[in-house]
Amino acid sequence: MASGRGFVEAVNSSPTHSMTKQSRRRIHLVAGLGVAGDAHGGTTVKHRSRVARDPSQPNLRQVHLIHAELHDELREAGICIAAGQMGENITTRGIHLLGLPRGARLMLGDTAVVEITGLRDPCRQLEAVQPGLMRAVLERDASGNLVRKAGIMSIVVSGGEVRPGDPIAVELPSPPHHLLEVV
Repeated sequence: MASGRGFVEAVNSSPTHSMTKQSRRRIHLVAGLGVAGDAHGGTTVKHRSRVARDPSQPNLRQVHLIHAELHDELREAGICIAAGQMGENITTRGIHLLGLPRGARLMLGDTAVVEITGLRDPCRQLEAVQPGLMRAVLERDASGNLVRKAGIMSIVVSGGEVRPGDPIAVELPSPPHHLLEVV
């Protein structure tokens, strides 16, 4: 275990391919598939743009996580976003998600474990949620590199129930660590 202690602030899912996911009292993660009953679950890609390119690709985007601190930052910029509105399944607090390396594992609650596969690439659909949201989740670092802040993607390693208030523990992979890239 290393690098962070946090908790689950909200859990969300949707049986349809909509941007916004509904708040739930709990979600059930299924190993190798994702969130039970969520449109993006499965062993192969489910995001429509990826299915159009190659429907046989492995699904590295089974569970989408966003840090609640992003919602705080957006609120300060005048953009009020609730948990689930950006399509995330799990909203976390207290974990620097964007700083985790590929392969880091998050233990969620008693039994669920997800493995981080990469960054979410924000899409123009965010503008339908609130104008200016797409621009607000993209910025440039001091070197001019694009920084994507719209969360991270993961696969389910071990299933189980996940609820708001559940603790999150982080396990880092063995070095060398690899920065997150868009998946």
